[in-house]
Amino acid sequence: MICPGDRNDFIRPSSTRVLEVRALTKRYSWRTVLSRIDLSVDAGECVAILGPNGAGKTTLLRLLVGLVRPTSGSIEWFGRPAGDFGAAVRSQLGVVMHRIMLDPELTVAENLRYYARLYGVPDATERIQALGEELGLTDRLGDRVRSLSRGLQQRVALARALLHRPRVLLLDEPDTGLDRAARICLVELLERFCSSGGTVLMTTHASELAGQLAERAIYLERGRIVWSVCGRDEVDFHLRTQPRLMTV
Repeated sequence: MICPGDRNDFIRPSSTRVLEVRALTKRYSWRTVLSRIDLSVDAGECVAILGPNGAGKTTLLRLLVGLVRPTSGSIEWFGRPAGDFGAAVRSQLGVVMHRIMLDPELTVAENLRYYARLYGVPDATERIQALGEELGLTDRLGDRVRSLSRGLQQRVALARALLHRPRVLLLDEPDTGLDRAARICLVELLERFCSSGGTVLMTTHASELAGQLAERAIYLERGRIVWSVCGRDEVDFHLRTQPRLMTV
């Protein structure tokens, strides 16, 4: 099945369009990391980006959040070209990459207060407490980040990404280091986020996580989209039957 937005001749009403990517390409010297990626994402969608190591998944996210510039192609957030987007658009994005972007010498609460000031969160204390409860961090708010396990640090990074109530979450392998209970918490959190109109784009090696959350999935290999499907049944079918997933 071809997903809406994966062909140039299919355009949904712009009122729901969050992200529009056309012919996105990234090269480093002689090496092409991404080649002519087309992708459209609407509000409320959860999109899983799958593929083996080196497929271009993290590069795609880094391009979408403006950490690197494309070689060619276009990115639009909320109808605005990515070259024009600044604080107004960035404030709508919550990002968790491999680097958790936390000061290890500060406590969890101190880190979150810092980002709350950075984003101008008006009810910072209440917001931090609420996220602490939601992510099981209430008893850890006074602990230094360096003392936490990798899984707990990942939860703090998720709290940081959600702190300013973004419209979109971009998550690079968000289940890294999480135990089974924490993964269940993650799934429930992202389900609530999408049901309230939020949008999620996440890379993952975990087909189980993708199957639980994603209404759309794309599979990258050597910088190209190999397949793209929509609907929970189609996503589940491809996750179970595609031979390429054996390499993930």
